[in-house]
Amino acid sequence: MSHPRIAIIGAGIAGASAAYFLARQMGSGEDVVLLEQESQPGYHTTGRSAAIYSEVYGNAVIRGLVKASHDFMASPDKSFAETSILSPRSTLMVANADQLDVLHEIYAELNRPDMLNIVDTDQCLEICPVLRRDYVAAGIWETAARDIDVHALHQGYLKCFRGAGGEIRNNSEAIEITSKDGEYLLTTRNDRIQADIIVNAAGAWGDHVAKLAGVEPVGLNPLRRTAITIDPPADVDPGAWPLTFDVEENWYFKPDAGRILASPADETLSDPCDAQPEELDIAICIDRLQTVTDLQVRRIESKWAGLRSFVGDKTPVNGFDDQAQGFYWLVGQGGYGIKTSPAMGALAATSILGTELPAEFQGKPIDQSALRIDRLRNK
Repeated sequence: MSHPRIAIIGAGIAGASAAYFLARQMGSGEDVVLLEQESQPGYHTTGRSAAIYSEVYGNAVIRGLVKASHDFMASPDKSFAETSILSPRSTLMVANADQLDVLHEIYAELNRPDMLNIVDTDQCLEICPVLRRDYVAAGIWETAARDIDVHALHQGYLKCFRGAGGEIRNNSEAIEITSKDGEYLLTTRNDRIQADIIVNAAGAWGDHVAKLAGVEPVGLNPLRRTAITIDPPADVDPGAWPLTFDVEENWYFKPDAGRILASPADETLSDPCDAQPEELDIAICIDRLQTVTDLQVRRIESKWAGLRSFVGDKTPVNGFDDQAQGFYWLVGQGGYGIKTSPAMGALAATSILGTELPAEFQGKPIDQSALRIDRLRNK
């Protein structure tokens, strides 16, 4: 039996970022173990994300976390990544004639003229020439958005955690968790671990982990989202296109390694599982893509689905449980987990250790009180 101080359940982007910042603030990762139920970290949602850095997407708490995470990803330490995690990729939110009121309401609510521009039909087609002129009435163009290199970000966390002496154990699904005398005894498929603190970063399985530990769940709702990739027409290079999406979030598409990635932006309630795409959702995706663009889908190159997990108010949970000593929640990131992971991981490490936020996050718009679990329990 091993006896680390902290056991993190889940080695996706949430658990990996927490492990990285814990090891960094402790000066070593030797008192932290990172447990992953699959054969490799990031097998589920993290590995299936098409993340975009955008400071105007999500609620106010999410937007603050994203903004706070910018500097870490834009200029990472050389030991973390050789180059920036971010690269140019604008976004274009489009509306048809019936959606113009919604578009202008969103523009007014966001109130970011420094990075958002209202564009007309002609401008929309200049920015993304594959759009259908008879569909698009106007759009909001976000020029300051960026692509996120999800693999480089996730692997940077894991690499640096290992380099600090941290241990990652794959194939280590939590089977039983008991607590006694202020410590947790965690049984996995392969061994037993005694830890002072458990960090629940299990994504869609977060409530399941809580139940194993005898802790009240927070009401996570895993929502399945489908994606496909297709080849562009032979004479078309999509490389400069923005992430283009519907103002009411009914579809989106973007360039992806020479291909086009598209999604119907579905949100189907699911049990925690290895999510697989449904044929109906794929058909809906193709229909919507061909309705708003001139693209004709003759062959699907790849298809997949992932689970985006939310609590009721769609704001993440980051903090100690208010009823179970030593049980730390790091869940509910929904579709924002990649872009908020630097701020979320740093905040988790700071809260667990009782230290100050690292310098690059101080003075940034992180609303810690909005992430605490008691906001959900009080309801």
